[in-house]
Amino acid sequence: MDLAEKARPNNSGIIGYFQALTGVLSRPGVFFESLDEDAPITKPLGFLLASALFFTGASLTCIAHDYAIMAGVYFINALFMPMVSAAVCFLFMTMFTGRTVKFRAVMAVHAYASGVTMLAAWIPLFVWFTEPWRWILIILGTVKACKISWLKSILAALAAFVTTNVFFWSLMLAIAGLKGV
Repeated sequence: MDLAEKARPNNSGIIGYFQALTGVLSRPGVFFESLDEDAPITKPLGFLLASALFFTGASLTCIAHDYAIMAGVYFINALFMPMVSAAVCFLFMTMFTGRTVKFRAVMAVHAYASGVTMLAAWIPLFVWFTEPWRWILIILGTVKACKISWLKSILAALAAFVTTNVFFWSLMLAIAGLKGV
């Protein structure tokens, strides 16, 4: 059994979760290289869901009130932002590479990279470490799993990061403007 087969999570449930977690933390390049572009998206999404639940529960230890509302906000943010960033990154990767990249592979990379970093992202001020780490894992993962060049991967990740941040910043300003009217 080679390293790529060892890194690939073969089981479902909690064992598969910890296999994936160990693979991404110990040898991310080998783990992402072992991802199958045509594999179903259920395992990466299950990994993301489990990490989002942990992130939500852990984040609630840092707030004093409105647990139900904040739990919903944290959970939706943790679960859907990787999907949004994967979709935007997929768009730019397709534009930059001039060929079709499989969305399943891009989504799997974003799910695993985001899921791993969520385990520490709930700690106040750790976002300054976990967010760059997540994007480094995404760049490495898209190079290995989608088989594109480092330059195109970096450009796609940078474009996705800027685009999503500008969009949500603009959305916040628009909502704040509506409240003032």
